[in-house]
Amino acid sequence: MREVHDRIDDQLEELVRCLRPGELPDSRSVAAAAADVCPEHRRRTYGTWVWYPWSGRLVHVLPAEEFRLVRTDRNRDRITRAQQQTLLGRRIGVLGLSVGNSAALTCAMEGVGGSFRLADFDRFGLSNMNRLRGGVHDLGVEKTVLCARQMVETDPYLDVEIYREGLTEQTIEEFFGTSPGGGLDLLVEECDTLWAKVAAREHARSRRVPVLMDMNDRGMLDVERFDQEPDRPLFHGRVDGLTAHEVRGLGPAGALDVLLRIVDADRLSPAMTDALGRIGDTLSSWPQLASGVMLGGALVTDTARRILLGGPVPSGRYYVDLEQLVSAGQAASPVGAAP
Repeated sequence: MREVHDRIDDQLEELVRCLRPGELPDSRSVAAAAADVCPEHRRRTYGTWVWYPWSGRLVHVLPAEEFRLVRTDRNRDRITRAQQQTLLGRRIGVLGLSVGNSAALTCAMEGVGGSFRLADFDRFGLSNMNRLRGGVHDLGVEKTVLCARQMVETDPYLDVEIYREGLTEQTIEEFFGTSPGGGLDLLVEECDTLWAKVAAREHARSRRVPVLMDMNDRGMLDVERFDQEPDRPLFHGRVDGLTAHEVRGLGPAGALDVLLRIVDADRLSPAMTDALGRIGDTLSSWPQLASGVMLGGALVTDTARRILLGGPVPSGRYYVDLEQLVSAGQAASPVGAAP
């Protein structure tokens, strides 16, 4: 053990301020209200002591209900407390933990989902550090493990399951959940493996699970509402009924053709279009930026929240292209300037 971190007094004072906004005029009244919730002599055993073995920290936090009430208090009333409780009862699957890391962490921070299943076979490498949150001390850590650690450091009461081999024929049934009440409510698909992309959607469609995918180019967010449209063709019909079984028989050229159809090659940004012909020659892989990944995490989380709360989010492709939205042609005139 390297560190014992006990700030339960501060957390209790935040709790009473959240429960009684505007009623406690000074620090003395706040301290008295905190003592009513938990007297000082009982605070050592109040709440939960959380052990984080990877960092050697023992941390004292409020009980689950109070912890989450305080942690999400600043969400109000963008998200009501009733809605927050509804969201905590949802289970989200995240497939692919490079771009998906940002989506999973943003969901966890916003309280969108109380249970998560994370799948990825890869490890955190130095070239991931341009877009994936992690330090040099995390190099070599499995991406599922890294993401799970970051999530439970934000909320130790989260239920997080990891699939270290990624999505395979042996794990896909368990990942989607076969027991009553154990299924996914939403899938975030951010993997590079074509078979997994197709197989995941086949299972999502059969189980009526909505799927979100961020493209990390031009701010493109893909929404497939299989929960509302169980007969909807995969990828909005762009793969002509191709099955996961058929994907196994594709060669490199055929697989690339399918991927280009999935991502709408003719609508990619100029930079990405230019990069396509240079991957494997002057480029080692697809170019990605931290800004695009973080934007994708925001787009996925906002859309996931609205879907899980029953909002009207139709299937389709949506673009939040910052190069078009934030440009000289779109800038508003300064106040007082001539039109």
